[in-house]
Formats: sequence, C-alpha cells, structure tokens
Amino acid sequence: MKTLLKYSVSAAAIAACCAVATTAFAADDLTANLPTDLKALYIGATNTLNPSAYSDFKPVAKPWKWCHSESYQGNPWRVSVTNELRRLVEGLKASGVDATFEISDSNNDVGQQISQIRAFIDKKCSIITSIPGSATALNDAVEAAYKAGIPFVTAAGSVTSPDAINVDSNYAAWGYDMIKAIAKLTGGKANVLMVEGIAGHPIVVQERAGADRALKEDAGLKISRNVNGNWTANVTKTVVLQALATNPAKIDAVWTTGSESRVIAEAFAQAGRPAPLITGSITGDALGYWKAHPDRYRFTGHAVLPGWTAQTLFRVSARILEGQHPKLNTLLIPIPAVASADLGKWYQSCMAPDSVSIFPVPPADPVPEAVLDGYFVNPAPSPGWDYSKVPGACPK
Repeated sequence: MKTLLKYSVSAAAIAACCAVATTAFAADDLTANLPTDLKALYIGATNTLNPSAYSDFKPVAKPWKWCHSESYQGNPWRVSVTNELRRLVEGLKASGVDATFEISDSNNDVGQQISQIRAFIDKKCSIITSIPGSATALNDAVEAAYKAGIPFVTAAGSVTSPDAINVDSNYAAWGYDMIKAIAKLTGGKANVLMVEGIAGHPIVVQERAGADRALKEDAGLKISRNVNGNWTANVTKTVVLQALATNPAKIDAVWTTGSESRVIAEAFAQAGRPAPLITGSITGDALGYWKAHPDRYRFTGHAVLPGWTAQTLFRVSARILEGQHPKLNTLLIPIPAVASADLGKWYQSCMAPDSVSIFPVPPADPVPEAVLDGYFVNPAPSPGWDYSKVPGACPK
C-alpha cells in the first residue's frame, strides 16, 4: 500500500508561512486528487494512509441496521457523541430511510470491544461505526467485518487497518499547534504541565507526537510533569491536584488534550496557585466557569466537539451505505479554533460551571456538504442531513 509522506510542520504553520508547500506533494500521494483545502489538512499528520477499500462498494439494501462500537462511555463527551449519532440515525426515517441504531460499550477493554464487534458481524449489521480503543488491536475484527460486506467507519481515533474508513482530524498538528500557542503567549519561556487522555488511545499518541515535535523546537518550554486524566473530570482534577502538591515550582501553562479545562482551572484555584494558560477543547462548563471567574480562566485551543464528531461520522457512513466511494481511507476534518477573545461568542446563558453535559454548537457547519464532497469520487448529498436542524447547546 502507498503511504503519505509525513511532514515535520503543522497545517497551520504551512498556511502561515509557506502556502506553496500545500501543493508540493509526491506524484503517488494519496491526497493528490483532493481539493487544495482538504489536502492541506494532511500536512504534519501521523496517520498512515491507504487507498480506500470501498472504491467499488455497492449501496446497502434497506432497512439499515446501524451498529456503533464504543470503547468508553465514561465521560459526557462520549455520551454526547452517542446521543447525537442515535438522533441522526433514527432521524433517517423522516427522509424515507428505515434505520435502527444499536450500541455496545467495552469500557476501555480492547478484548471486549473486539468481541462486541464480532457479535455485530454475526448480527449482520449494515454498518459498524466505532470510536476505537486501539489503533491496531481491532484490525482482525475490522477485516472480518469487511469480508462480511459490512463497512467499518471510525471517528475520534483511527485504526491502521486498510479495511476501515477513518473520519479523523490531524491531532498531531493540533498537539503541535497547542504547544506553539503556549510558546507564543508566554514569550517562549514556561513550565508546562502535560495532561493527556487515555494512555495508548490513538488520539493521545498522535497529539503527544505533535507536542513533542514542537517542544524540541521551543527549548524555553520545560515539562513540569506528565499525567493522564483519562478525559474524565474527576480523574483529571485528582491527578492535577497531585501534580501541584508534589511540584511547588510555578506552572505557567497546562497542555491538555481533552474537555476538562474547567476542572484544571478549579484545581489551580483550590491549590492556591496562579491561574495558568490552559489549552484543550472548549466546553459549556468551561464557558460557564469563565463567565463566573474571568480572572481565573485563561484559555486558548479549539472546539473538538462531540456534536460535529458524530455528525461527520454519520454523514460519511450514510454516504458509504448509499454507494458513494471515498477517495482514501482516512478523511481528515478541520478543528475550529477558539481563542481567548472568542469566548464571549461561544458562551450561552444556559452554561454554568456545572454544565458538564452541555457543549457549544458552532454557528455554521464546520464541514459544509461541498467540502465533504471533495472526499468522494461520486459525491451526492448526505441523506437525512440538515445542519439547521441540529439542536442548539441550550435545552429548549
């Protein structure tokens, strides 16, 4: 299989200083047939690319049995992904498509997730979508699904199997860019606490690879401690408090890859420490905390939101079920940026420090249909898709 050449700079860095490089790809590059804006998303990516295994996949007969393999449902972000995916699948009936939705959860047990995927194959699911617990361990089960004629589509973490379609983002570039943001906003000299998600998860590996590359370039940034918060609020707060208790030196910034920035800010306040600059993904509870304590919350990051994660997973999967053919096996989705000055635009009145299950909703579709079309040889509108009908962040 051909693989994409890996670059040592992020897409953002290329866009800022060397725009011509976005078209300087090898002749056998699998992104060669992508539009320029999509092609740029792959610069700095650590994903291994393969040709799409679904280049001649035929439409799947209806009704559709949609099966979703989760590796973890222990935080509000993951639950929100499931709820939005369920809403979209069950909403297909309104557009004339009979579809059912079923979910399994392995609770971070990779062996259990493999067994659950094989059970889905035995049930003759029309498609299996997944947030995988491992980049490699599921590959045999993915191959078995493919051989059974069942598409396997992932989100929020790629698998290396050439038989899957991964709907992912360039998390290596994100990890890189967050370190670069810390360097810029601290004048290039800072002690940084590194708070990662679930150890070994594909996204964690990608994000840390990007961060480590940036840290080599910014010698003034020093790692104070590395901890794993497991993308879970109570775990994150505990490990951050432990790190603060055992590290009396000043911590200027926290590089985090999850949605727990609010509990990190709370931990620093509880420990009587100065408010650090925190990276990560914005959430409703963080915006509520910022509104209540503007002097205690310093943020720069992005919006890695469960809503659009579920929506892009749904749209790609539904297109495959209809017989549309992806151009390659990993489709990278842009991550909306959120600067400190933007927080007021994302905040809504229903958001409070305890709003852990509320996530902002971008005012416009981060991946318009015309953009998603660029990933398919024979694009057509995503069935059952209307961004104007996406529920808002605040319950009605």
